[in-house]
Amino acid sequence: MPSKPSARTSPLPERRGRAPIARHPALAAGGILVTLVLALALLSLLWTPYDPTHVDAAQRLLPPGGGHVLGTDQFGRDVASRLMTGARTTVFVGVVAVGFAVFIGVPMGVAAGMSGGPLSALLMRVSDFLLAFPALLLAIMLAAVYGTSTLTAMVAIGIASAPGFARVARAATLRVMAAEYVDAARLARRTRAAIAVRHVLPNIRDVVIVQVSVAFATAVLAEAALSYLGLGTPPPTPSWGRMLLDSQELLFSRPELCLWPGLAVAAAVMGLNLLGDGLRDRFDPTLEGVR
Repeated sequence: MPSKPSARTSPLPERRGRAPIARHPALAAGGILVTLVLALALLSLLWTPYDPTHVDAAQRLLPPGGGHVLGTDQFGRDVASRLMTGARTTVFVGVVAVGFAVFIGVPMGVAAGMSGGPLSALLMRVSDFLLAFPALLLAIMLAAVYGTSTLTAMVAIGIASAPGFARVARAATLRVMAAEYVDAARLARRTRAAIAVRHVLPNIRDVVIVQVSVAFATAVLAEAALSYLGLGTPPPTPSWGRMLLDSQELLFSRPELCLWPGLAVAAAVMGLNLLGDGLRDRFDPTLEGVR
């Protein structure tokens, strides 16, 4: 006669509660890095060690330490203050650009997945057309018409990111539309809008969240690249890409001026990529035990 399992072999409630984090270390590591970047950006709204745009020729090129934790640049501006304010700029551009991409791409993908036929093909061809214009090319085009600005960078990054959301949303919508509960909703004569709001959007939310983290990482890189090329955030507003541009002439004499913004971009992108991988593993049950 088989013996009953003892209380000693049964899992404890607290172990079950810790299991998801233990199984997804990338999620925890990415969350920590992203939280640090967000905390730095939020802190810069309330406090910075110095005015990040204040020029003081008497304090130029001070080494790290003393009153300036990370030193000063060639104009005497505090590097730590500019790094904090640059985090705010990067987060702001990323949030607005990704939000713009979600607003365009997700409805397009849901409509294509629910409609099928010629309308789906037309929407996907529009998505393919947008893919032909990367963020850099769009920024150059918009800058030629409207001038360089933070808004130009946000619109360019948002348009370039929208096709990714459209494709992800369409693929997820096709899976949802094949489910039995959607057939039941059709038999109940629910409208397409009601099916989209009640059944499709809640069930594609997880994949959209994962795509948001991936697109945010791309937006951080794109914003830094556009600012470095002079097509993004204009001076004197600090941004990590602009800091790289300003410090390149001092690469061999003061390499740390390039190091700090480079590390900031790398930490933000790595954190967002790890967060995206962790969310994907967390939300996709088919990946359980694969890694």
